[in-house]
Amino acid sequence: MAFAVLSDTSGNVPKKLLEEKNIPVIPFVYSYDGEDHVCEDVENFDAKEFYSLLARGKEVTTTQISPSGYADFFRPFLNDGLDVIFVSMSSGISGSYNSANIAASLLEEEFPDRQVSVIDTKGAALGEGFVALKGAELRDKGLSFEEAVSALRTYSTRMCNVFTVDDLMFLKRGGRLSNLSALVGTVLNIKPLLKGDETGHIVAFAKIRGRKKAVEALAERYDTLVEDPASQTVGIVHAACIEDAEKLAELLKKNKPPRDILTVGYEPVTGSHVGPGTLALFFEGRDDVRTALNDMASAKDRLKTMVNSVKTTLDSYKGASPAEIKADLKAGINTARENAVGTVKEKLDAVRETDLDDVKEALAKAKDNVAGKVNSIAVTEIAEVKEKLENIKESIRKDH
Repeated sequence: MAFAVLSDTSGNVPKKLLEEKNIPVIPFVYSYDGEDHVCEDVENFDAKEFYSLLARGKEVTTTQISPSGYADFFRPFLNDGLDVIFVSMSSGISGSYNSANIAASLLEEEFPDRQVSVIDTKGAALGEGFVALKGAELRDKGLSFEEAVSALRTYSTRMCNVFTVDDLMFLKRGGRLSNLSALVGTVLNIKPLLKGDETGHIVAFAKIRGRKKAVEALAERYDTLVEDPASQTVGIVHAACIEDAEKLAELLKKNKPPRDILTVGYEPVTGSHVGPGTLALFFEGRDDVRTALNDMASAKDRLKTMVNSVKTTLDSYKGASPAEIKADLKAGINTARENAVGTVKEKLDAVRETDLDDVKEALAKAKDNVAGKVNSIAVTEIAEVKEKLENIKESIRKDH
């Protein structure tokens, strides 16, 4: 039995490609300045102006599609004798999936011989759009409705959704970030890596210092987790940061070049929740790709690095007088204090008063976390540092 593949505009697939693959979409509505808007063609959307408005503090709201809205969208296809596969954005970030399921239930009595299946992609943007494109491919290959539904659910779990943002406050305000302790990254100029986890929720799983390294970290995750890159199209979605998108594309081609790369701008509904400067990467990975994304360095490894750094610093003081060592340490401490105070003050000045309580809470949690890690350093490692200090002192006494 033939079936139709439907989706919504949050899938970020260019209109021309949707028409070519025969994937009708229902548009989401976004509003600002008291007016409603829809974006049905992401390639002709003025992203630069829209994200500039967001950066200047323009408040944009989005509207969830109602069950009756979905029912009206599905009904013409059912009237034509087609079953319906609707590819939805993640249930972990929107109630739209539930609304679509309610619509499917409402239509059961009206169309007892037809089937409607709603696919929870556990993703958004091209993490959703690629699933819709896969559905069209399976439809055109002649798979049955049941075979296609099963294949799309499996494909969704293998779709990696990983991204970085410039400002976590957009996700925080929309309630779409699960581990809010990551807000400290915004204050301390640390760029988070975020993912759609196995339940479709957005979580921060790594913190990278600096935008350039964050872009490189996205490519590193791709190199590690991509499956059969030569046979797939990889997606890059950006919120008015085309230069970073182009740099990421270059990095993807370096080690494991994909068959093709589709680069598009974030449509305004999803884009209003992630904010300007967001850069996202979508590709098919291995079966455990949703859980495999994590911070490559464990806490223990970072502590070992810290201890080794201390040892290296101590070695550099061999042959120096106590006065020289004291002066060098004092200068280093003063410089670090000035840099830290300046950076934190600059970031705090940019945070609106309404968000200060959240920032203070995040900083307190970060402080407790750091204290806990420091206290967990093995006694043997501390002893090694103390022994090294004693050796240096003994060397200084002999030299003088």
